[in-house]
Amino acid sequence: MNEINPSFVALGNRLKGVPEVITLGLKPNFHDYSSRERSLIFRSPLILYPTLNYAQFFSTIGKRIFPSLENHLYADEKIKQTTLFYMLGLPHPRTRIYYGSQCREILKDFSPPFIAKLPRASSRGMGVFFIEGIKDLEAYLDRTRVAYIQEYIPHERDLRVILINGDPVLAYWRYSPSGGFKTNVSQGGRISFESVPDQALELARKAAQLCNFDDVGLDLILHENRWYLIEANMKYGLKGAEKKGMKIRDIIRKKLLSGEIGGSVSHNR
Repeated sequence: MNEINPSFVALGNRLKGVPEVITLGLKPNFHDYSSRERSLIFRSPLILYPTLNYAQFFSTIGKRIFPSLENHLYADEKIKQTTLFYMLGLPHPRTRIYYGSQCREILKDFSPPFIAKLPRASSRGMGVFFIEGIKDLEAYLDRTRVAYIQEYIPHERDLRVILINGDPVLAYWRYSPSGGFKTNVSQGGRISFESVPDQALELARKAAQLCNFDDVGLDLILHENRWYLIEANMKYGLKGAEKKGMKIRDIIRKKLLSGEIGGSVSHNR
């Protein structure tokens, strides 16, 4: 390792290449880090991108981290996110979870069409299903014993808002391709930066603050003059930023150097 004195220490690779950050990489066993690397970790007032492997441990021993512990605990966890949104009173589509034999009740609670998602590993539009009848539902249930069922809100676009430390740094519409219902760019969705409503940005700010998500892409839908928070993406795509000519890494670096990012966002409920 080069003899440098970085201002910040990171484990994950998100900020690799930023001159003020030394990225140690993820090692499955903490004692796999060298004594010098462990010294850097313990002396650093802030650990960046600790990954889920270490975020809880650093929080327990009193080390400040970025992103927040909540950012790690709720990543790719549809069921946990939905429960959290409901508990916080955030507007969210009607959603129910079914375990095992409870799945027989789905068609009593929801009339097609509706949305079914895999509770985990459904990012980038994968693991999301449009259920139009019993055959679609049966095919979905063949994939999972835990069913995540959500009302279908008709829409041709949704809004992705990327927030860093509670600040909306980028927002853009994602339009679904002709004949499709998914707006994900990876699924053929089209991006537009035109006329982003302040009301949507305010909901995104509120949700990020209440949930303590400080590096997140929030997806929102407008239906009948009401905004709905669909989900939080901690591993959001960067194509929107690239099209805008932005680098999220540079924004985070600027916030680090200005002192705006110095640990987990504090709760203010």
